[in-house]
Amino acid sequence: MRIAGVACVLGLVVGVVVARGEENWTQFRGVGGQGRSDAKGVVVNIGEGENVKWKVGVRGKAWASPVVWGKQVWTTTASDDGKELFAIGLDRETGKVVYDLKVFGVEKPQYCHPYNSYASPTPVIEAGRVYVTFGSPGTACIDTGSGKVIWERRDFECNHYRGAASSPVLYGDLLLMHFDGSDDQYVVALNKKTGQTVWKTKRSVDYKDLGADGKPMTEGDLRKAFSTPVLAKVEGKDVMLSLGSKCLYAYEPRTGEEIWRVEC
Repeated sequence: MRIAGVACVLGLVVGVVVARGEENWTQFRGVGGQGRSDAKGVVVNIGEGENVKWKVGVRGKAWASPVVWGKQVWTTTASDDGKELFAIGLDRETGKVVYDLKVFGVEKPQYCHPYNSYASPTPVIEAGRVYVTFGSPGTACIDTGSGKVIWERRDFECNHYRGAASSPVLYGDLLLMHFDGSDDQYVVALNKKTGQTVWKTKRSVDYKDLGADGKPMTEGDLRKAFSTPVLAKVEGKDVMLSLGSKCLYAYEPRTGEEIWRVEC
């Protein structure tokens, strides 16, 4: 039971949302993915019996952040061995676990470094729907009213090498995700209503990591990335800023067309 982590993280995020007078904290690093808050008078000390409204234990091990919509808080977790992947829905006011859903079972999980977890990507939430991903093992859309899975995808190939970490974001009717593994590197957009692929764009940079045998050195370790896309307005146009290994990309979020890139 990861009690301490859930108490601190959920208590802090819910506290920040309340302090801002907002109902929702929808994705990784909050509204717009900027990690910013205009809140005043936010508590700076949190501990046992100090500024904690509720505390609840949640099964497994996970680095995913919670998301908040209305009276609900959602997060993900996983068994230590990565064979069971869960979505957890809690009551925002009381901390009561409303949904404890096993979303996926994984027969042979990829290797995950002990510093990481099998449930590190943060969900993204909107009215009536929460979208959870565990990287290559699976992505799903869950009805937040019934707890039923609306759609799921388990066909995205990606060797995360040390575990997945990139979180999804929403853009209109699209769910945008990164897959930067040691074997495959690409960005995808799914129809949020059906889960079907709208576009898929391969990373275009030359990693310059091929050995004499023509294969990537260090098993493709130099090709991995774990970032989350950010949507921005550039010269009046929406742009998806996407950091992969050795390169920052700008994509047209509706089509996946690469607009520019800056190699690092």
